Amino acid sequence: MKRAGLMWCICVLTALGVAGCGEKSPTTIRVGVIAELTGDMPAVGESCKKAAQLAVKEMNDAGGIQAGDKRYKVELFIEDNAGKADQSASAAQKLITQQKVVAIIGPNATRYAIPASEIAEGSKVLLITPWSTNPKTTVDARTGAPKKYVFRACFIDPFQGRVLARFAADSLKARKAAVLYDVASDYNKGIAEFFKATFEQNGGKVVAFETYTTNDRDFSAQLTKMKKADPDVVFLPNYYSEVPLQIQQAKRLAIKVPFLGSDSWGSQELIKLCGKDCEGYYFSTHYAPDTAAPVARRFIQAYKTAYGGMPDDVAALTYDSFGLLRQAVGEAGKIDRQAVRDALARIQKYEGVTGDMQFREGSSDPVKSAVILRIKDGGFVYFSNANP
Repeated sequence: MKRAGLMWCICVLTALGVAGCGEKSPTTIRVGVIAELTGDMPAVGESCKKAAQLAVKEMNDAGGIQAGDKRYKVELFIEDNAGKADQSASAAQKLITQQKVVAIIGPNATRYAIPASEIAEGSKVLLITPWSTNPKTTVDARTGAPKKYVFRACFIDPFQGRVLARFAADSLKARKAAVLYDVASDYNKGIAEFFKATFEQNGGKVVAFETYTTNDRDFSAQLTKMKKADPDVVFLPNYYSEVPLQIQQAKRLAIKVPFLGSDSWGSQELIKLCGKDCEGYYFSTHYAPDTAAPVARRFIQAYKTAYGGMPDDVAALTYDSFGLLRQAVGEAGKIDRQAVRDALARIQKYEGVTGDMQFREGSSDPVKSAVILRIKDGGFVYFSNANP
């Protein structure tokens, strides 16, 4: 009798968890988000959080995500990585082992996405980074092979670097370029190198290739060298929180050529911090709100209604990451980590806010387009499109 009573207690207790005496079917799908809510880029984290909450609310208001013959409400677990690599890894570990999530969305910045992705890969849990464009995020550093459980919703930097180099040469008619980038950041360093390679392959010359380190505030020495090199354009593949100070210091040194940026410029905080100093400059990014397709217009309106502001590229990509996850769960037909991962890898077409995308066999990087935006009258305006 004592043994039977003990077994009954164990079954009752374990039934409250993920599994009991026999597997307990899930009634919800648990999804984690890792965002940069504090630290060096809180605007990025806030956009990610808002878009995640909007996506989950819409899915739950519609009855949840369809998988097979059942619908599952989404439980959202948000972790702040505080703009730190080690906290990104520990947040991923917590979501996987404690919260038992089926998938993770985020982190966004490459320097935080890479450590989180390594935890997800080792644990065989799907991770989709909305905004990390560096190739290293989805590649195993030891083998050079693609990671199997790490995907992204954005294009990658080799493509972005080529787009920007060609834009500098073709649209800005630049023959000499100067580059200033953060040597300690994989994102900044990678895109700077891709830009340089393509610009020089197309007949241009990079006359200054200057570096700084994360959290530096004085760029006068590098900018002085760049001025002496007499470039036609200055490329700054750096984050929105750094670019305004770099441009303002350049203007104090009377550097008057156009400045060009990458998708890390795409926060409205850039406008607040830079003001008229950034007027007229260009950057590559993931979508243009002023030329949005119907699916994007619906998202923009919903976001504006919920939060009172225009969604940036991080918000749009986060929303698309949840859309990809929803489609993968639907195609998997069940709430199972491996099945959802396998279904995502098979997606041939997803119609997203940031455009159509597909995953080709053996790659977790989507095929998709980029756009060039211009900073005009205190906002971001569509200028041109760039296809893969």
